Amino acid sequence: MGRYGNIDYPLFIKRGVLLGLALMFVGELGGFLSENYISLPAWEGSLFLLLAGIGLLLFATTPILFGIVLPLTE
Repeated sequence: MGRYGNIDYPLFIKRGVLLGLALMFVGELGGFLSENYISLPAWEGSLFLLLAGIGLLLFATTPILFGIVLPLTE
């Protein structure tokens, strides 16, 4: 048993990347629709931008964290 228990790193990478892509897609689609077709308050547009940013951050850091850093520390 490793230092962090019995973590399935490939499963965490796949789920993290897919969750990041889904968040980024929803944020970008909502931002696009709110600018062009739907009238929304500015704070809701900011929430879509924040959602897309969190999705991009999750998409970029999950493979680094669960694919490189954590397996090396075991």
